[in-house]
Amino acid sequence: MWFKKQKMGDISYVVVFPTLFSKNKIPQLIINIKKIMKIQNQEFKSVKRDGDIILVDANDPVFASSAINLLFGIEKIAIARQVKNDFQKVVSEITTIGGNLLLKGERFLVRVEGTTKGFFTKDIEIASTSNIIEKKVNMGARPGTDENFDKLLYTYLTKNNAYVCIFSDKGHGGIPYQSQNRNAICCVYDEISAISCFETIKQGYDTKIIICYRQKSELMSLIKTINQIIPRLVKQEIVLEFFHLKINQAGIKNYLIFVNSILEIMIHEAKSNKINHISHALSPLMFSAEFIDYSMKKIFQKDLLPIIPLSGVDTKLFEEAKEIGLEKQIPKLEKLFMINSNEIPNFSSKDIDFALKTKKRVTVKVGPNNVHDILDSLE
Repeated sequence: MWFKKQKMGDISYVVVFPTLFSKNKIPQLIINIKKIMKIQNQEFKSVKRDGDIILVDANDPVFASSAINLLFGIEKIAIARQVKNDFQKVVSEITTIGGNLLLKGERFLVRVEGTTKGFFTKDIEIASTSNIIEKKVNMGARPGTDENFDKLLYTYLTKNNAYVCIFSDKGHGGIPYQSQNRNAICCVYDEISAISCFETIKQGYDTKIIICYRQKSELMSLIKTINQIIPRLVKQEIVLEFFHLKINQAGIKNYLIFVNSILEIMIHEAKSNKINHISHALSPLMFSAEFIDYSMKKIFQKDLLPIIPLSGVDTKLFEEAKEIGLEKQIPKLEKLFMINSNEIPNFSSKDIDFALKTKKRVTVKVGPNNVHDILDSLE
């Protein structure tokens, strides 16, 4: 890409924009950025703060930005050139970068945000737009509108510097992993529970993941889903535990027995591992109030604290499903939301005892062969 061919003294930073909820948690986000860079074998010179944004001076900004964008707590991430927060310098840099990025006949939109000194952001937008039109008249470059443009030329101003973006990508929201200073256990056993686990991590809990399954045929799809989740844990090695539950797969009643049984296993494992919070994959949009109340009471009775990550999530749940590779499973998710039962079926303590005896612990080194490594360890 053209931005690698830069003059001496020019630096292209990876610029990390924290979410609104992460602006008071930037130190933890910086820790996580350093960890994920080391885990992904991305070399960097520094990770530092400039106002409300984080700058990463990485050897390869493209691969570094991809690694960092696995993290939660990020609104957007960009590769940007740094210049002084000076009107003429900022306009000149936007004109140069914009001219290099635009293709023939494209509509462009110059957007500038942040802290100004002696001028308005609108002044930079107008001046830069005029310069680009003048210099690229032979290419037919023309200004777009907020609703209709081909390329966004975005610049962010801090007190002393301006960051003119060459490339930007949307982040995954949430808050930084481990920023709650609380641990939690979650279980992945189907699509809805995978999204719930994803949300638990997104909400900043230090999360232990267990997996429950009824048939061995389920393992491949569960492990593929887990493989999309574990990079968010910002750890080089992750311990997963698998439990086999012998419960019939047919019917709503058996599904509710399955969910109840999993809660018992999570409570047992939380107690064994001195974990205080149980993250349970329940949504008021899916389960009856009676079933949820029963589960919450069960957790409180064991002197543990419940987390219901899906309690405020509606159709955004389907966006999260796509994020962890469950696009093809959305019709199945929709069927799960058709559960209509106030029943609280009993579970068998024998089933729980059996499942606990089947526990298999697998240590995963985060890498490209996780799925096969996990399957091989289970054989």
